[in-house]
Amino acid sequence: MTAGDPRAASLPLDLAALGFDQGAHLLLRRALDRAAPGRPVAVSGTHPELLAHLTVWCRHEGHLVTPAPAEAAPLRAHVCRGAAAGARWNGAERAGHAGPDGVVGHAPAHWGLAARGALVEAGGPEAHFAVADRDTAWTDLAPRLYRQAAAAQWDPHTAIPWDTPFTLPDDVETAVRQVMTYLVENEQAALVVPARLLTQVHPHFREVLQLLAVQAADEARHVEVFTRRALLNGGRMGTSSVGGRASLATLLTEPDFSIASFLLSVLGEGSFLNLLSFLERHAPDPVTHRISRLVRQDEARHVAFGLGHLEHRGTVDPRLRGRLRAAVERRHEALTHTAGLNADVFDALVLLAAGSWHPEAIERGWRAVLRLQADMDEGRRHRLSRLGFPDDEAAALSALHTRNFM
Repeated sequence: MTAGDPRAASLPLDLAALGFDQGAHLLLRRALDRAAPGRPVAVSGTHPELLAHLTVWCRHEGHLVTPAPAEAAPLRAHVCRGAAAGARWNGAERAGHAGPDGVVGHAPAHWGLAARGALVEAGGPEAHFAVADRDTAWTDLAPRLYRQAAAAQWDPHTAIPWDTPFTLPDDVETAVRQVMTYLVENEQAALVVPARLLTQVHPHFREVLQLLAVQAADEARHVEVFTRRALLNGGRMGTSSVGGRASLATLLTEPDFSIASFLLSVLGEGSFLNLLSFLERHAPDPVTHRISRLVRQDEARHVAFGLGHLEHRGTVDPRLRGRLRAAVERRHEALTHTAGLNADVFDALVLLAAGSWHPEAIERGWRAVLRLQADMDEGRRHRLSRLGFPDDEAAALSALHTRNFM
C-alpha cells in the first residue's frame, strides 16, 4: 500500500463550506504537518470549487493528491505530503539562535533583516552592513545594558521639578545658561555619533542596535532638558566657541565603529561623568541639580557600553591599541591650533563652584575646576589602563585629549 493510496488509514479533515480562496489551505497545511509520514489526509468539503483549487494548491506546494470518486461525497480527495513539499526552503539556514548566545561570528549579507534565529529562505537581496562581525560590534554587556537602559528611561516633563521656585543672582544664572549651552552642543554631537553608528551594524546584533538607539534617545532628551534649563525664566543661550565646535566636528568624521565609540564614550563621555558630578555638587538650584544627576546616570551606561565593547575587541584584535593611540594623536594634531575649552565655560564653572564674587570664594571655585580637570585625567587614565595601555602611555594619551573635554 503506497503513501498516496486512498486505502491507507487517512487523517480526516472536514473543510465544510470553506474554500481555498477563504483560507482552507491553512487547515490542510496544519493537518499535513500533524500527519505521520506517509499518512494521507482525507479532505471533505462542500465548496463547489474545492477539488479544482485543492489540486492547484497541492501541485504548487509539491503534495500528492488523489481525487475521490464522486459517489464518496462529501469526501473530495486524499492528500499526502510529497517529497518535493517545502522545496522553497531547500538550502535554507538558521540565522543563529534567538537569544544572545545565538550570535554568530559573522552575519552574512544575505540574511538581511531576518530575525536572529529565523529560518532564512535561500535567495533574495543582500543587505550590506559595515559592521557584520561579532568581534567588531559585540560586547556581552549589551543585552543587560539594554534592559537597564529601557527600564531607566525618564520623562523630561515629570522627572525634573521645573516649577520649583528659585531665584539666583544674575551672574550665577548667566553662568548656568553658559554651561547649559556648552552641554547642548556637546550632547548634539553625542546624539549624531550613535545614530550614525547604528546604521553600520548588522541587525543580527540586535542588542547593540537597541542599545545605540536608546543611547541616541538619551542624548535627544539631554539636549531637550539642557536647552529648557538655559531658557528657563526667559533666559537666553550663551556663547558657542569655534574651538569647541572644531573639537566636536572631529567626532563626526570618524568612520570606524570602534574608534568612534572610543573617542566619544570612553574619552569624551567618560570625562563628562566628572563634569556632571561637578555640576550636581555645585548646582545653585534644584532644577540644575536634578538634571545633572539624571543625565549622569544615562552617560554612565554609554561609557560602560563603549568600554565593554573595546575590552572585548581588544581580546581578539592585537592591533586595536595601536589604532586607538593613532586616533588620539590624529585628533590632537587636528586641534593643535584651536583654543580648546570656551573661556566663558571655564569661568562659568569657577563661579558656580565659588557661589559668589568674594576673592576667597573665587579662589575656592578655581581650585575646584582644577580638581575637576585632574579628576577627568585620572578617569581617562583608568579607562585606558582597562583597555591594556601601560600606565605611562595611558597618562600620555590622556594628556592629549581635547581641552574641550568631549
